[in-house]
Amino acid sequence: MAKPKPLIIVESPAKAKTISRFLGNRYQVKASMGHVRDLPKSQFGVDVEKGFEPRYITIRGKGSLVKELRDAAKKTDRVYLATDPDREGEAIAWHLGEALGIKPDEARRIEFHEITKDAVTEAIRHARPVNMHLVDAQQARRVLDRVVGYQLSPLLWRKVRPGLSAGRVQSAALKLIVDREREIEAFNPEEYFTIQLTVQSEPALLAEYAGPLGEKGRVSQEEAQDVVKAVQSSCQAQVMAVKTRERRRFPANPFTTSTLQQEASRRLGFSVKRTMSLAQQLYEGLEVAGEGTVGLVTYIRTDSTRVAEVAVDEARTYIETTFGSSYWKGLAAPKRPEKEKPGVQGAHEAIRPTAVMRHPDALKGSLTRDQLRLYRLIWERFVASQMAPMVYDATTIEVQSAGHTFRAHGAVVKFPGFTTLYQETREEGEDEASRGPLPLVSEGDQFRVAAVEPSQHFTEPPPRFSEASLVKTLEELGVGRPSTYAPIIDTLLQRDYVRRDQKRLFPTELGVVVVDLLQTYFPEIVDISFTAAIEDQLDRVEDAETEWRRVLTDFYRPFSEELARADEDIEKVELASEVTDEVCNVCGKPMVVKYGRFGKFLACSGYPECTNTQPLVEKTGGLCPKCGADLVVRRSKRGRTFYGCRAYPNCDFVTWWRPTEKACPRCGASMALRRKGRQDTLVCLKEGCGFEEEAQ
Repeated sequence: MAKPKPLIIVESPAKAKTISRFLGNRYQVKASMGHVRDLPKSQFGVDVEKGFEPRYITIRGKGSLVKELRDAAKKTDRVYLATDPDREGEAIAWHLGEALGIKPDEARRIEFHEITKDAVTEAIRHARPVNMHLVDAQQARRVLDRVVGYQLSPLLWRKVRPGLSAGRVQSAALKLIVDREREIEAFNPEEYFTIQLTVQSEPALLAEYAGPLGEKGRVSQEEAQDVVKAVQSSCQAQVMAVKTRERRRFPANPFTTSTLQQEASRRLGFSVKRTMSLAQQLYEGLEVAGEGTVGLVTYIRTDSTRVAEVAVDEARTYIETTFGSSYWKGLAAPKRPEKEKPGVQGAHEAIRPTAVMRHPDALKGSLTRDQLRLYRLIWERFVASQMAPMVYDATTIEVQSAGHTFRAHGAVVKFPGFTTLYQETREEGEDEASRGPLPLVSEGDQFRVAAVEPSQHFTEPPPRFSEASLVKTLEELGVGRPSTYAPIIDTLLQRDYVRRDQKRLFPTELGVVVVDLLQTYFPEIVDISFTAAIEDQLDRVEDAETEWRRVLTDFYRPFSEELARADEDIEKVELASEVTDEVCNVCGKPMVVKYGRFGKFLACSGYPECTNTQPLVEKTGGLCPKCGADLVVRRSKRGRTFYGCRAYPNCDFVTWWRPTEKACPRCGASMALRRKGRQDTLVCLKEGCGFEEEAQ
């Protein structure tokens, strides 16, 4: 009789396909399709009186799959639970064990951080029991979120609007966005002046005012006038000091989940949700010409920057072969090691390619455009992280005229190091090494003043959050974990608490109302430090330093009291209907925005006398260059925003560029905003015109 094949259970069919390819017929690999058990959707599912005992049920639609897995498990003597290597993956492994009748201490739990033959076979050799501390930490999070969601959300339904939700992390993130908007609204710009001095060196030296005693270079209009007048009267400038220092810029670490989301947003224009979807595909495995289905990157939900030695050795071979031994980081002065943040899962690695020698150019025919762009970003970032630092000379020239000090800063790159391959996206003004060389002058040199010019400026409010900057802030504050950032932002957008415009996040009136209500009656729910403290408590559960039910008990006592008080005190909140410029085609009254099960729609303001409704379209202000109808916002099947003619299907005009109200000075058609990198350009939408100009 043939020996039964061991069963390996993973989460996704793509991962199962990848693993089956290199394990061959020695194992049978099946997918659980994610969770198989969860709290019931239509019921609370948590017995608070019995120590927050959760009631798990088989997820609807998963019954036949669980039976299939159970039957397969009965026919073999070895079942390996190979779910993702994090808390949620550990919980899924435990749920699978419960469903298949496998006790946690008898389970064969395996975890791997990259889907390669070596990683999987090594994991099989080191199978272990299910880690119940990890499971309990995930249970605590799940039950805590259920307590908040199922007891607080109905309050919002009754007092504000049906279909709303509140969540421990979601609400704290929303408060950040609302607070930033209020900070912007309350901001009062202040005028200041800077002064630029040009001296007649060869080439001309440009220096910025730094104050007579090295004070900050921002001055009032009167001070600027005094400085300009004094320098113009003198007409002479003397070089007081020339200082040159050799500096090094070390490469950024390989990606964590957070830094990948941020850089993909800045460099590629991807939403956080899009980034994680593409990264998951790269991790689980894709069909590569000549190789079959292979996992291309390591596990994508990580907050660690650690890298396996085998990957470092691979990178060294590639770097020395491609660029030369001087580009290998081992020959440079070592970078000061960064301390991992508390709570970082040390067993994890940073996100990196599973094989450095699998160059992005070799995958052009196998991956989609966006898959390849993200893979290239991950590949370049990792390889660059193992390269030598850039070396440059930073020079400061101090010039004095009429007793006033001006400074010029420049840089000359001596060795490009890692920047030959990759440079992290930086904010304007952060890149000291890109300033360029200064004229060759010496201390004591005197020159005539060619010009001295004041420039007026105004202080600016803090910028609204982009998805990237919100993720960065949440991470810095310790709110949420790598796996939660994308769902948080997606929920805020789906609930209409936040809208996204020009890649910036704006709170809606509804979002502001919800934050104010929660701030008044549930201050802990929206308090950043409290939310971060809960994350620390969950980490302590994982480390077996506290018991998960205690975390829930400590939270629930004050929360339940606040909930009862709020239900009595809060009056029904009436949100003003948003009146549009659309007119009802039945009675002629204005149409207003309403909210239903499937989102926004237009309804006649004459309700209940008139019950006419229409789909809501978002106008852009631009007009169709083909037929003259309004250009409106549309969504593709994958959720991408594009712009099309309202007269569709009678007119098929579409564009990826956002139309504006501005008319083309050449032909009169609408102009659209096109972004290339950090440059915004207005482009005529009329075919054949070709006019474009820099956006102001």
